[in-house]
Amino acid sequence: MIINIPENSDFSIHNLPFGIFSTQDRSPRAGVAVGEHILDLAAVAELDVFDFNTAVFEKDVLNDFISLGKEITSKVRKDIQYWLKDDESVLAGKPELFVAQTEAQMHMPVYVGDYTDFYSSIEHATNVGKMFRDPANALLPNWKHIPVGYHGRASSIVVSGEPIHRPKGQTLPKDASAPVFGPSQRLDFELEMGFVCGKNTEMGESVSTSEAEDYIFGLVLFNDWSARDIQKWEYVPLGPFLAKNFASSISPWIVTLEALEPFRVSGPEQEPKVLPYLEYRGDKNYDINLEVGITPENSEETIICKSNFQYMYWNMAQQLAHHTVNGCNINVGDMMASGTISGKSEDSYGSMLELAWMGTKPLQMKDGSERKFINDGDTVTMRGYAQKDDIRVGFGEVSSKVLPAK
Repeated sequence: MIINIPENSDFSIHNLPFGIFSTQDRSPRAGVAVGEHILDLAAVAELDVFDFNTAVFEKDVLNDFISLGKEITSKVRKDIQYWLKDDESVLAGKPELFVAQTEAQMHMPVYVGDYTDFYSSIEHATNVGKMFRDPANALLPNWKHIPVGYHGRASSIVVSGEPIHRPKGQTLPKDASAPVFGPSQRLDFELEMGFVCGKNTEMGESVSTSEAEDYIFGLVLFNDWSARDIQKWEYVPLGPFLAKNFASSISPWIVTLEALEPFRVSGPEQEPKVLPYLEYRGDKNYDINLEVGITPENSEETIICKSNFQYMYWNMAQQLAHHTVNGCNINVGDMMASGTISGKSEDSYGSMLELAWMGTKPLQMKDGSERKFINDGDTVTMRGYAQKDDIRVGFGEVSSKVLPAK
């Protein structure tokens, strides 16, 4: 092996995700995570080993590289895999091609033109329905027929490490008849995964469930920050607005769909039967372990949630097929988030709203403090990895600190 990869590294030889990094002497450019290092693709391109226009590696987002298509992007990943294993390859004896991750700053990996957030965990939708509506009829009548979603705000998606400010807005205090204005008192995270679109479509064109994976480049961890008190007051009749659009955070490395191939699993049985355009064949869910931790300021982290992406009722192929069935066009770099990923057990719920059950069951932190929602100064960190035998493919983390309202 050209470079040492620690055991249990998220960024194993089986992974090789793409991202955008910079250092003190390297401008933002494309790289591949390899263990604790980053392979500088712009530097590798100077060895004249690629047969396409490698200017795409010098851009500050991956959109143009992804636009080349999977035939090229997958070959780049496979070539690197081969070179890393061969002690006499083009990468051998060239330490200048590698940068320590600790010395690099990560950037947004893609320019996100449009962002859609789905609502695809039956456990999460049921929990929220029980809290906010009728416990006996927690799911709305359409939920098992369509992958429910809404159009989110692309401009406020930020990369891991960037802090976010507590949002302000209107809320309706308990037993009050008029709203008040101020900082949200119920700031929450939502544990999600996001997929990055890898191909454009034209208006009027639809993507079928059988074609969908050709249009998905890869996945990131996604924290859909939410202000629950603002949300409760505003969401009828048109759904999420200011409660969601102030910030979303993503992990910096895009793990390709090809790297996740060994971790395919079947999803939950869908009953009633879905309409023909949402039918699919094969295993479309993925066994990806997920966790969330809260680190209070000047304290240690408490892990508060362990979940798994395989719980999703609606899979990515169905989400993309539904999103485009009306002729809505998609573009390279568009982001589609899964919706909160909750499992059946209480410790697998993917939001504070559920974990602390609307504030009625506060969570204990290691420092003795309690959390009903997220406090100023808290850092929320999400991690994810898939493991099968000795093959491990991880996402690193998405971590953000909450600052007081401006």
